[in-house]
Formats: sequence, C-alpha cells, structure tokens
Amino acid sequence: MYAPDRYAAAAMSLTVVGSIAFDAVKTPFGERERMLGGAAVHFALAASFFADVRAVGPVGDDFGEEEYAVLHAKGVNTDDVEHVPGGKTFFWAGEYGWDLNDRVTLDTQLGVFADFEPKLSEASRASDFLFLANIQPDLQREVHAQCSNARFVAMDSMNFWIESARESLIETIRGVDALMLNDAELRQLTEKPNLVQAARELRAWGPRVIVAKQGEYGSALFTEDGFFALPAYPLETVIDPTGAGDSFAGGLVGYLAAHPDEELSNDLLRRAMAYGTAIASYNVEEFGTERVQRLTGDEVVGRVADLRRATAFADAPVPLR
Repeated sequence: MYAPDRYAAAAMSLTVVGSIAFDAVKTPFGERERMLGGAAVHFALAASFFADVRAVGPVGDDFGEEEYAVLHAKGVNTDDVEHVPGGKTFFWAGEYGWDLNDRVTLDTQLGVFADFEPKLSEASRASDFLFLANIQPDLQREVHAQCSNARFVAMDSMNFWIESARESLIETIRGVDALMLNDAELRQLTEKPNLVQAARELRAWGPRVIVAKQGEYGSALFTEDGFFALPAYPLETVIDPTGAGDSFAGGLVGYLAAHPDEELSNDLLRRAMAYGTAIASYNVEEFGTERVQRLTGDEVVGRVADLRRATAFADAPVPLR
C-alpha cells in the first residue's frame, strides 16, 4: 500500500503538454466567471499525487502568481510554462444543463494558444512518461519527436480533430502506447458501431492500450489481454464535470509512472484506472480545480478501497439448466 500523500519516491518523471486556461462555467448548481482550467492543469494536478510532473503550455500576462501557486502547491514543475508577453491566456466558457454529460460552448478565445509551438526543455524532453493532451495532432507528433526516449506515451484528442485533421490524427495515434477518448469519439474515429470493434481497430493501428472514457458511466479498458470496465464512483454531489476526463487521465498515467519496474499488465492498468477514477470523482464535486487543490492522498486511497469493495463479488456456482 502506498504512503498516503506521496505515493512513490522512485516514480518516473512525467511531462504533460496541453492547454492552460481560464474557464467560465455555469451549471444548475452555480457558476464561476473565471477559474483555473485547461487539460494540462487538470492532468498535472491529478498526476502530481504519484510522480514529478512537468507542465508545458502557453499563458499570457493575465496568468499570475495566484495561478502558479495552485500548481506549485502540488509540486508541479512549471519551468516550461511559456509566458507570452502581451498575450492573453486561453479562455473557454460553457454551460451545462441538468444532464451534465452535455454542455454548450458559449465562448472560446484561443489567445496565446492559437500560435502555440511547444518548446520543451532538456528536462522535459528526458521524461520517462509523456501525455499528449488535446492539441493539434501535428503538434502532438512534434512533441513526441522531442521526447523520443519516453518509455510510455499516452494521448487524448476530440471530435474536432477527428473531423478536421483525421489523417494527421491517425498518424499520431500510430506512434503512441495508449489512446484515451470518449466512447462516441472512438466510434466516430473508426466508423465502427460499438466499442469492442472500435478498440480492436485502433489497437491494429498501433496503441497497446485503448481507454474509453464514459463519463458518469465510468471507463473501459481494451488490451491484447482482454477487456475491463470500471464504473464511475457513485456521488451524491456533482457540481462541475469540467476537467474530469483530464483528471482521470492524470491519475491513470501518474499511477503507471509510480510503477516503473512493473510490467504493463492488465492488473497494473486496472489499478491505475481505479486511482484515476477516484481522483476524477473528487474533481466533479466542486468547480474547476477547487476540490483537487485540497485533496489528500488518504482521501484518494479511501475511494479506491470503496471502488474495490463495490466491484468485487464472490462466485457461488450453481447447476444451470
């Protein structure tokens, strides 16, 4: 069992490249006009429980010490966060209805993200684990090329790139170890009617690991060794699902980085999914990064134990007719 707050002193280094943003979010339970967000932020905060994380992404003059302090408090290295003088940080505004699986984008201002050209330091390029968050597929490949010695590379994407840069996205996917998309995106990308067929097709393209994110219904894992599904943690309070998928990915990849000497087996991946699920469950209980900022290792371990109890059962065979 892990130490409660810093799980593995011998964990490998982990770099995440993606958006650093300000979000404005409204749900039936409240709203925030400006809060810290972005895929790289949510991923890094989740992964920081397990590994030394380096975040790479651009920010403008409006990104100040208060925002850096959130990352530094969790030990996230921000040396490669690029400050663009005179620029504005990426901004996204959205609204959720009572069905929190659906959201409407109200405003997107790319700001400094529009001209983002990832510049990785030697330390970031030397990371053992790499996560390519949701950015243009060509940029994802450029980053991967800079981290050619990474022992494990995972990536995310979205329907926009499937529709507008499909061939580039497929080329990027062919070079990674793990692909994490939601179930609708997996079907859209492969043009297959169900997840099993989609995952089989994608594994033939190159990735060893396919993870289907299914929102409030949990997640599913597909590898050469078989299939595994894990429900989402049952919650009474869900306030804001923004960043839940990136938090899940951060917990999963961070957990793998904490086990550098363990074979990439289904058992290891299943445990990683449980930790990612637990952290994501805390993420949605408050707006943005508010809850994860206060999250402790003990709380994460507690929910993983709950998930283990909820998904285990003893088989008692009976004669079947």
